[in-house]
Amino acid sequence: MVGISRQRYYRSFWITESKRAKADQVIQLVNSLRVVMPRLGTRKLYHMLEPSLQSLHVGRDKLFRILKANDMLIKPKRNYWITTDSHHRFRKHKNLIEDMLLEHPEQVWVSDITYIGGRDRNCYLSLVTDAYSKKIMGYDVSNSLAAQGALSALNMAIKQRMYKESLIHHSDRGFQYCSMDYQKILKKKNISPSMTESYDPYANAIAERVNGILKQEFLLEDYHVNIQTMKLLVEDAITIYNTKRPHWSCYMKTPEQMHKQNSVKIRTYKNKYSCKDSPTTIS
Repeated sequence: MVGISRQRYYRSFWITESKRAKADQVIQLVNSLRVVMPRLGTRKLYHMLEPSLQSLHVGRDKLFRILKANDMLIKPKRNYWITTDSHHRFRKHKNLIEDMLLEHPEQVWVSDITYIGGRDRNCYLSLVTDAYSKKIMGYDVSNSLAAQGALSALNMAIKQRMYKESLIHHSDRGFQYCSMDYQKILKKKNISPSMTESYDPYANAIAERVNGILKQEFLLEDYHVNIQTMKLLVEDAITIYNTKRPHWSCYMKTPEQMHKQNSVKIRTYKNKYSCKDSPTTIS
């Protein structure tokens, strides 16, 4: 070739082939995790694959470039669908956790209900999540917004309690959480009720964030299946979420790991409306 020596040509060729082979190895590693966590982001991928990537001399920036070149970066979805009916006769409780610092597991639980399986289907997921560890303590899949789904999730969470310190239950003002049956269980178990005082989803941001992870990262809002199959999918997703998915706010520990200790001070995000860190907007 004119102007290029044979040695230089072949050196360039083998460098290109070497880079391509390395990228293929990286993609295989990423796919091995995305089989079970389909929309896991780059930062968490790097944390979980770091030993293997280091052996390939691939840092976080190079991982980002490889994923971008292969159209494998995750584009966040932004959607919100209201499932809260707060126009009811039941008593609404004050917000007890505003500006509260989260210091240990089972200090605050947050609860919420969200749709799954597409908006055209009556399939709802009730969750009770520990605000400190991000562990999903209880859940229920139902084909209605009746209070029974939320009650089932709460009872599951109570059975999984590990600590006996005082506990606050925080939720929106939906009738499910204000109902006499729900409040009766909280009172019986000495759990203090706390509720949002606005209609902004950011007021219960931890619960909304966990909803989003399950629906978007684990694709639960994309499955069009019957409720029996959806229950199995949810059970599998929550097991993986609790035991394998790291959280940035928990210094890349899994919820299960975080729940078994109380010495790690969680990271916080900034509130949408304030320059101060807000412990209630951790994800």
